[in-house]
Amino acid sequence: MSLVAEYQRQRAWRAWPTVLASLPPLEGRIVLDLGCGVGDLAAELVQRGARVVGFDANEELLAHARGRRLRGTEFHCVDLRSAEDLGVTADGLWSSFLPAFFPDLPAVLSRWKRNLRPGSFAALIEIDDLFGHAPLLPSTRELLDRYAEDALRAGRYDFRMGRKLAGFLNEAGFTVTQAFTVPDRELSFEGPAEAEVLDAWRLRFARMKLLQEFCGRAFPSLESEFLACLCSQAHRCSATVHVCVATLQGGDP
Repeated sequence: MSLVAEYQRQRAWRAWPTVLASLPPLEGRIVLDLGCGVGDLAAELVQRGARVVGFDANEELLAHARGRRLRGTEFHCVDLRSAEDLGVTADGLWSSFLPAFFPDLPAVLSRWKRNLRPGSFAALIEIDDLFGHAPLLPSTRELLDRYAEDALRAGRYDFRMGRKLAGFLNEAGFTVTQAFTVPDRELSFEGPAEAEVLDAWRLRFARMKLLQEFCGRAFPSLESEFLACLCSQAHRCSATVHVCVATLQGGDP
């Protein structure tokens, strides 16, 4: 399955109607979609009256997004880790499942807000504790925890980002107006996984080359045990999908 197809399949598992309902009116607003992927959320924002400027570092995903020919959209290939200026002044910022790739998120938000007018909104969505599934052997849990610590220490990814969104937004000069969690049929669910969800996790593990390198010869057994956990009737989950909506200080939302 292509990466584009994977992203398209994930859309049905997310609680997007609930998240989108939390946004302020979008009619006539310019919204930055950071980590826009295949453009699924850009399409939703446009449907609500926004003009969307999307940014992503993956040209394969961007080609699909551009091929949709969504009215009122433009998509740019940008490495958001290094971009100092996005070249547009906007009224809102949307970023879903991207913030965890920026462990120094307050500094990054301070940079991104240069492209926002006072009173603009920011909507951030992120998973917290991606590997928070049980039952797993203590040795497997310890290995996953060490990997998460290594990723944070190296500045690659923060597996606990979801719970930090509100504090980081406040630190960067935003005022949080809503903070809540939503269910997710792939990332945060109880009981045995659906067949397609299990397949999505297999593909995720196949893409996680750094995890494979970190675990070494222990990786095949870790993957097998984790997938068996997801299939189990006893499966329980501590992973949560967090949503924060905030206003940039200095104006009305």
